[in-house]
Amino acid sequence: MKAVIQRVSQASVEIGGEVKSSINHGYLILLGVSENDEIEDVDWLVRKVATLRIFSDSDDRMNLALDDVSGDVLVISQFTLHAKTKKGTRPSFIHAAKPDKAIPLYEAFMNRLNNEIKGEVQSGEFGADMKVSLVNDGPVTIIIDTHNKE
Repeated sequence: MKAVIQRVSQASVEIGGEVKSSINHGYLILLGVSENDEIEDVDWLVRKVATLRIFSDSDDRMNLALDDVSGDVLVISQFTLHAKTKKGTRPSFIHAAKPDKAIPLYEAFMNRLNNEIKGEVQSGEFGADMKVSLVNDGPVTIIIDTHNKE
């Protein structure tokens, strides 16, 4: 799984001209599921996201986690995180999971994260044409790949 985690002061997703979900302070997570992902990737990523300390403390140091600041999460499915651009100019998405595999893992991620944090976990709609808006706070953007745990 690949996750782009953005610390936000607000974020929302619009589908068909209507706002489906919105949050204030917290994370906007773009989540891509690959063909090689398993439930263990979900569990590892949920633990990492729930405990990631990227909010500022009173000394203006990144030292606080999501629960420390009463943050919420907006999760957006994004298969394009698995784009391969080595050859040519048109990306290949061959490593992105097909919906029959991706949807259960995407939903498991949201459900398990919802059980791990105090705030709300909201989402877009898998496979929908979405308009995502955000105010990146910092800006702070972290990229996590469960198959490259650096």
